[in-house]
Amino acid sequence: MSPAELDLSAPIQFLKGVGPKRAKALKEVGVETVEDLLLYLPHRYVDRSLLTPISRLQVNSTATILAKVVGIREEKGRRRRLVAILGDGTGFVECVWFQGYKYIRGLLRGGERVMASGPVRFFGRLQMPHPEFEILEGEEEELIHTGRIIPIYPSTAGLKAIGLSNRSLRSLIKGLLDSLLPQVEETLPLEVIRRHSLLPRQEAISNLHFPTSGELTKRARERLAFEEFFFWELVMALRQGRRIRKKGLQFKKPGSLVRDFIAGLPFELTSAQRRVLREIYRDVSSGKPMHRLLQGDVGSGKTIVALISLLWAVENGYQAALMAPTEILAEQHYHTLRGLLGPIDLETRLLVSGIPKARREETLDGIGKGVTKVVLGTHALIEEGVSFCNLGLAVIDEQHKFGVVQRASLRGKGSSPHLLVMTATPIPRSLALTVYGDLDISVLDELPPGRRRVKTIWRDERAREKVYSFLRDKIREGRQVYIICPLVEESEKLDLRAATQMAEHLGKEVFPEFKVDLLHGRMRGETKEEIMGRFRRGKIDILVSTTVVEVGADVPNAAIILVEHAERFGLSQLHQMRGRVGRGEHQSYCILLVSYPLSSEARERIETICRTTDGFRIAEADLRLRGPGEFMGTRQHGLPQFKVANLASDGPLLCRAREEAFALVSKGQALKEPYKGILLRRFREGGKLLEAG
Repeated sequence: MSPAELDLSAPIQFLKGVGPKRAKALKEVGVETVEDLLLYLPHRYVDRSLLTPISRLQVNSTATILAKVVGIREEKGRRRRLVAILGDGTGFVECVWFQGYKYIRGLLRGGERVMASGPVRFFGRLQMPHPEFEILEGEEEELIHTGRIIPIYPSTAGLKAIGLSNRSLRSLIKGLLDSLLPQVEETLPLEVIRRHSLLPRQEAISNLHFPTSGELTKRARERLAFEEFFFWELVMALRQGRRIRKKGLQFKKPGSLVRDFIAGLPFELTSAQRRVLREIYRDVSSGKPMHRLLQGDVGSGKTIVALISLLWAVENGYQAALMAPTEILAEQHYHTLRGLLGPIDLETRLLVSGIPKARREETLDGIGKGVTKVVLGTHALIEEGVSFCNLGLAVIDEQHKFGVVQRASLRGKGSSPHLLVMTATPIPRSLALTVYGDLDISVLDELPPGRRRVKTIWRDERAREKVYSFLRDKIREGRQVYIICPLVEESEKLDLRAATQMAEHLGKEVFPEFKVDLLHGRMRGETKEEIMGRFRRGKIDILVSTTVVEVGADVPNAAIILVEHAERFGLSQLHQMRGRVGRGEHQSYCILLVSYPLSSEARERIETICRTTDGFRIAEADLRLRGPGEFMGTRQHGLPQFKVANLASDGPLLCRAREEAFALVSKGQALKEPYKGILLRRFREGGKLLEAG
């Protein structure tokens, strides 16, 4: 079908020149409808609007010329090619094609005026290999591929395999703009457009693909990015509004259980912890469901805040649950709480997938009857068959490891329980407003007194023996060491040091005088718990591990962490691993061993982690380097897929869009047309988005 016979919602395969195969490849890059193609963002632009006379062409430069075809010939030999000789009165240049020349031969004829753009080379004669070109049929002919600022679209293997080149995409999109642009409706309130000096939507889409200046390209992108942020923040505002209107559990002030627990702690709460507890109290005593995100750098004391909150729920007659992403972390929280409770008699249980069947059934029975007051566990908490008697508080630790639906599943185990989600991976403001825009946010920005800054250095393989000598000296002083490896066993495809082989090598050949042990995620839960227990008690000097200790391990005497192939890890992951040390009174060290060659991005990651221990600065750098999808992890299903907006660089634009979206909701306009229809079209799971917390 021609563009004139389609509308914006039509499947892309019905567009003339696409078809089923090309539609399948386009779907892989997020293009399923005609409107999706109009919003397919170029990743860069090339300015071919400046013309150069042939006599002034510079070899090894890129240029655009306007000339006449004065001759065409096909040359046979080992590599067949088509040569078109162009002249403009100042000189001649040969345009040469080795591929697709039969198609081009059918287009070019002697005497035609042509505009060509491409690299300039000299092979005995001045040449332009494989230039982009356009045949000019008259003075008013509109150019698409040259003679202007042209868009360059992201090219994938799938698009290349079906012959959908940038030239083809430009032609398809230009045809759509010519016929369907009048169908493009405005989506933003006119007063918002005026207030923020935004381009109208039709003008923005047109200039996104075929701008007449670089400034218009910038303004077109800003308009469409604002629009994406605006409608996502409408979802956030509606979700928050729904929560605020719900009736929630109302907790009373802390009583003797909480006061005695705090009084029995072997340390004083920091002022930041006390401030966050006051914020939580305002929520849980308001009669509305708490929905709060607690951010805090590694070692800032989030766990204690969470444990006090759990006891708070119990003191008000409710059950409380804490869900962690790994068994090691869940067990760590369980043992921490049991140790800090001391003489306080409180039925507390651990629920993970690895516990024996009899103990699991006993635990489930206690949870169902309300005998068990506090449950700490993993995903096992949200499995079918886990039924709480009266869940009043759900705490989710390292929440970025869970998806939106999983968080909602835990809340669904009770009747509007309070929700506290925590992360030790600081989240940049732009990302927090996007993914957790409906949550209230608390930040623990103070470390407990006496904590020393972990010294972080990086070394290459040549320094390995010196590093081992340093470890040996520290172990003899009484310290313990983590050594982190990327893999469990040697891989034939990746030249990485594996944990199992590393543990064996270190124990037998490098540190035979010390106790070396191994920990990895494939071990049974009881085995991991037993090994971590021995490490905590000082029975193991060197623990070789995979990233299973990234979160959860709390061993104050472990003062050194050595990360093998550190260039393979992300910034936030390195920061998390560094947080395993520096928890005691001794000076701690993080040593990053790297292998060459280092990419520029890997070097920037390594230098950033060595330069700062500020989790928020690290998170900003990680977001910029990896992008939001990788930063949040593949399981973070709540992250929207923006086509134009960039969370790493568009923070101020997001804040402006959020303010306008929340204002529209406060006026009661958000679920009226056209906004309601746009929300349903853009977010096909809109109902779930509004429900999930």
